Amino acid sequence: MAEYLASIFGTEKDKVNCSFYFKIGACRHGDRCSRLHNKPTFSQTILIQNIYRNPQNSAQTANASRCKSRFSIMLACGSADGLHCAVSDVEMQEHYDEFFEEVFTEMEEKYGEVEEMNVCDNLGDHLVGNVYVKFRREEDAEKAVLDLNNRWFNGQPIHAELSPVTDFREACCRQYEMGECTRGGFCNFMHLKPISRELRRELYGRRRKRHRSRSRSRERRSRSRDRSRGGRERERRRSRDRERSGRF
Repeated sequence: MAEYLASIFGTEKDKVNCSFYFKIGACRHGDRCSRLHNKPTFSQTILIQNIYRNPQNSAQTANASRCKSRFSIMLACGSADGLHCAVSDVEMQEHYDEFFEEVFTEMEEKYGEVEEMNVCDNLGDHLVGNVYVKFRREEDAEKAVLDLNNRWFNGQPIHAELSPVTDFREACCRQYEMGECTRGGFCNFMHLKPISRELRRELYGRRRKRHRSRSRSRERRSRSRDRSRGGRERERRRSRDRERSGRF
C-alpha cells in the first residue's frame, strides 16, 4: 500500500495531494483547494509571485493606459474601449528582456548561481506574472526567499516562497509550445515567455564561461600541486643519492 501511495503522489490519481501544486507550484483554487498543498522545506527553486507585468496583458485585463513599473512601456491606447496598444512586438521583447536581465542578474549577484529562470505569461490570478528561479544550490534558494520577503518591487511587497517545481517540462503547457493551446492565457499550465536568443546566449553563456574559468583554475592548482609533489620527490631522491655517495 505504501509503495502504491508513493507511486501516485502528486499525480491526478492522488486524492489527497494537489497535483497542480506539485507540478507548477500554484493552484487556481488557492487555499480553498480540497487537496493538500505540501510546501517544500528545501528546494532549489523559488517562486516570486505576480512580479512581472506584461503591458499587453494589463491592457487586456484592466483597460490600463500605462504601466507604472520601472520596467514597463507606456501604452498608446487608440481605440474607443482603451484596449488597443500601439506597442510593437520588438518593443515588447525589449521591455521583457530588460526585466528578465535585471532580475536574473540580481538573483545571481545577491544569492548564488542560477540554473534556470522562467516567467509565466498566463492571465490566471494564480500564475500571472509569476517568476520561477532555480538555483544551483538549495541553500542559495533559501537565502533568496528570506531576503526577498523583506523587499519591495514596483511599490508592492515581494512575496517569495520555495517551490516544489524542479522539472519545468512537466509544468509547461505542451499545446502552447506548439501554438495549439485553446485555453489561452487562462490555461492552468505554464505558458513561459521566451527571452531573445541574444540575451539567452549572454546570460547563460556567462555562466558557462565561469564554469570553464573555474575548471581551468582547478586544473592549474592540480598541476601546481603535481609539480610541487614531483619537486619534493626529486629532492628526496637526490638526497638519498648524496647519502649513498658520502656527499652532502
